[in-house]
Amino acid sequence: MASIVAAAAAALVTAALLAPTASAQPPELIDNGTFDTADTAPWWWTANAPAAVVDGQLCAEIEGGTVNPWDAIVGQNDLPLQAGETYELSFDASASTPVGVLAKVQLQVEPWTERLSEPTILDTEPQHFSYTFTSDVDSAAEQLAFQVGGSADPWTFCLDNVSLTGGAEPPVYEPDTGPRVRVNQVGYLPDGPKNATVVTEATEPFAWSVASGDGTVVAEGTSTPRGVDPASGQNTHTIDFSAVTAEGTGYTLTADGETSYPFTIGDVYDRLRSDSLQFFYIQRSGIAIDGSLVGAEYARPAGHLGVAPNQGDIDVPCQPGVCDYRLDVRGGWYDAGDHGKYVVNGGIATYQLLSTYERVLTAPTATPGALDDGTLRVPERGNGVPDILDEARWELEFLLRMQVPAGEPLAGMAHHKIHDENWTGLPLAPEDDPELRELHPPSTAATLNLAATAAQCARLFEPYDQDLAATCLDASRTAYAAAQANPDLLADPNDGVGGGAYSDADVSDEFYWAAAELYLTTGERCFLNDLRASPHHTDDVFAPTGFSWPSTAALARLDLATVPSGLPADELDRVRQSVVDGADAYLATLAGEAYGLPIPGEPESYFWGGNGNIINNAVVLATAFDLTGDTRYRDGALQSVDYIFGRNALNHSYVTDWGTTTPQNQHSRIFGAQLDPNSPNPPSGSIAGGANANLEDPFAADLLAGCAPQFCYVDDIQSYSTNEVAINWNSALAWIASFLADQG
Repeated sequence: MASIVAAAAAALVTAALLAPTASAQPPELIDNGTFDTADTAPWWWTANAPAAVVDGQLCAEIEGGTVNPWDAIVGQNDLPLQAGETYELSFDASASTPVGVLAKVQLQVEPWTERLSEPTILDTEPQHFSYTFTSDVDSAAEQLAFQVGGSADPWTFCLDNVSLTGGAEPPVYEPDTGPRVRVNQVGYLPDGPKNATVVTEATEPFAWSVASGDGTVVAEGTSTPRGVDPASGQNTHTIDFSAVTAEGTGYTLTADGETSYPFTIGDVYDRLRSDSLQFFYIQRSGIAIDGSLVGAEYARPAGHLGVAPNQGDIDVPCQPGVCDYRLDVRGGWYDAGDHGKYVVNGGIATYQLLSTYERVLTAPTATPGALDDGTLRVPERGNGVPDILDEARWELEFLLRMQVPAGEPLAGMAHHKIHDENWTGLPLAPEDDPELRELHPPSTAATLNLAATAAQCARLFEPYDQDLAATCLDASRTAYAAAQANPDLLADPNDGVGGGAYSDADVSDEFYWAAAELYLTTGERCFLNDLRASPHHTDDVFAPTGFSWPSTAALARLDLATVPSGLPADELDRVRQSVVDGADAYLATLAGEAYGLPIPGEPESYFWGGNGNIINNAVVLATAFDLTGDTRYRDGALQSVDYIFGRNALNHSYVTDWGTTTPQNQHSRIFGAQLDPNSPNPPSGSIAGGANANLEDPFAADLLAGCAPQFCYVDDIQSYSTNEVAINWNSALAWIASFLADQG
């Protein structure tokens, strides 16, 4: 969400795909690409990558200690390109140690506009690489650049047989969607709904069968034609095989000559509760990550504590002109793919972790003790405090530190965010980030996020840490009063250098949310009066496309409906009925969607981070079940997550390692295996942002142009608008994962 791949080479990335060499022999644009003599002209390199011809290769000695890929470059300038022409770049390359580099064709002067940007993993033996791209400009000033920086240790880069020619076949991107029978690749609960979607040319019903793991057919039936699905552009049928209830692994569904990926029937979501929550520990700032808890590949030193090269989060100045003080704002979670920390996104993520725990205290089907001490992979386990509260505390203490100190202008307000002064490249471990960190101006939205989550903190931590509970309640009251005194300090939508803007032009919903949380914690009449005065208190707050950080009124409504309070019975009934009404609307939407998800099929429903919104609609359905015991709502929540786990147009689960085909290359500076073999893939339980019909990054815009909404996704680290990780999407996943585990 916040993260953008920005560099000295600003991004217009064209799709780089393997393509066959054209049979014609177009002119060669690279001069001296075979290094048959000791002459290196016209190749050039940065001072920290001196090169020479060695054994018929150009070999560069790359100095250690660089941070970004563009900090060290080997290249050639003055390459001519023609608009509309498709080119093939090919080369042989090796490294003295496995390492990732970026092969780029770009404008050789500012703004360094890219025509090709391809992550390339090198090994110690030479390998051949071939990429194609289509130029969108006529230019005589293009550059081939191998960006080879970003390594702490020195290494040797060797290059040979470099070629750039026109006349290549234009690349055609075809996602591998696997079998046409689309199921939840994780599986189904024995007594839950079991639905599948079949992509087909057939217009009449056809036969289907379900086979158990040993191949025995256990159920048969006929499909239901659904016509062309607007969200995918596919002609579809649906299949309901809910009658199959026997537990087992290796089930498959066969229909229209195709067989699905295998799936399980059983308690399939039990481990998802802890997997989805381990993401937060690994995203922690200001603490060393213990590999014995979450895997050795995720172990790393503490980041942003002022240990070189970090400039640190323990003594952070404001942006110029914002304030004349410095704050210790260590801790918290890295928000998304970058190293920024944002109060408005941290607010909803913290809320959802606290709400996940609070549901255990209030919901009839919750599993007692499911999130108690010792249930998660966190270093605080064994301290007598529920582990999920320990995790939420790591962010809560950061949020408290973002509050403007007493005696300063705007005292009690919260700074909107803290992040690097400039964008950094990928991958970049937190402990290696050398950029200056800055506090950005306080905002009303951030202040109300602090007020709301600190009020939650006060009531949930009171049994475990009365001092923290008191500190939280005092900070909440102070923040709420400060926001009332400064109701329209809005974050600048143009403040997006080095981190995302996270601007929000309407904070009336945050006022409603903060008043509700303070009322639920204190029972005080003043907060009840404020929430009743909000237009959101009687509005329909459950939008068709769900809620997220800019729209938080639903958070207030869900808590008012479920957290014990002194609301009069008639008012409580109306609040609870509004949740049920919202759930009814989502059930109606789900029934009309061929892939069974609770959002409409229009392109406007598929946007940046939409997977989080889809899950949040499932949260409303789950809450309606908690309130009523009506299994229609439980089944609606269960069916909603089928989409997340593979029952979609791409036949692709959106949660790492949860399904047959899952994301491995989400956009992240911490998880960069696609760019660097020494960097890990995202951990199990990490959810990708999902299909985004707006295609808001250059890689996706070029690769996926014209896509039907559900096809507007690619599992590539360069596609930050479809494939980023973020704490508020994983918090939604954690909430619903806990609900799903309870139903098992």
